[in-house]
Amino acid sequence: MNDFHDKVAVITGAASGFGLEFARLGARRGMKLVLADVQQDLLEQVADELVQQGAQVLAVPCDVSKAEQVQLLADQTMERFGVVHLQFNNAGVASGGLVWENSAADWDWVLGVNLFGVIHGVRIFTPLMLECAKHDPAYRGHIVNTASVAGLQNAPTMGIYNVSKHAVVSLTETLFQDLRLVDAPIGASVLCPFFVPTGIHQSERNRPTAMRNGAEPTTSQRAAQAFSEKAVVSGKISAAQVAELTFDAVRENRFYIYSESEPLSNVRKRMENVIQQHNPYDPYEDVPHVRELLKAKLKR
Repeated sequence: MNDFHDKVAVITGAASGFGLEFARLGARRGMKLVLADVQQDLLEQVADELVQQGAQVLAVPCDVSKAEQVQLLADQTMERFGVVHLQFNNAGVASGGLVWENSAADWDWVLGVNLFGVIHGVRIFTPLMLECAKHDPAYRGHIVNTASVAGLQNAPTMGIYNVSKHAVVSLTETLFQDLRLVDAPIGASVLCPFFVPTGIHQSERNRPTAMRNGAEPTTSQRAAQAFSEKAVVSGKISAAQVAELTFDAVRENRFYIYSESEPLSNVRKRMENVIQQHNPYDPYEDVPHVRELLKAKLKR
């Protein structure tokens, strides 16, 4: 897919972070935009910003963990534009702590957004895009699923997030193979960024009341939150740069998208240990002071 002008892009998590920058870049490239997010006030602000720049925009409040809301998103997209070319399953949240201390509500919330949000997007939008291709021999489409470097390795106190992102990588690799199997004119990519200054470390603010924990955060959960905030805020690459990298990958039909190459050394170590049947490596091996600091926080 090398021509974005006048094409239709659907973006979940569009009110902030990567989604916002996908929308801004899509608008600059002349795309028609369908923006979805649970943050309705911010979503409306983003839509107004892009409309003022001349973009055609449809803003749809949507909780991607709910299949019926993703279906409504698809229905409204087709009613407004009649076609989908580029789909970003991007909405995401984060929660941490020692894996046995996470509640059922924690798992339901994170997997609901990070994993089932992507599942619903793939399950609902892929058939629509295949149908669009049937009616237009020149049709070209692409699906981008946002995972993380956390989907390629397993750092401690990030259990739920790791699980959700590993599943997204697996789902997207399978999607890529399935699309090839049926000779679909639709590409697929998985975005695996490292730490990037976005609002994901503040995602608890959008957690549904019914999925909140009654108890106070544990020591490990507070420590994980502090580490997450520091790492995210200190990220070297901006969300806007990640958006540029992602659009480049779509144009080049490139599957794996990384914001930085440095973390891939840990991914290589992990895979070597898998093949050689070694115990899991220490992801803090090259920065042992980080592990010691985390251990000290847990002891306190």
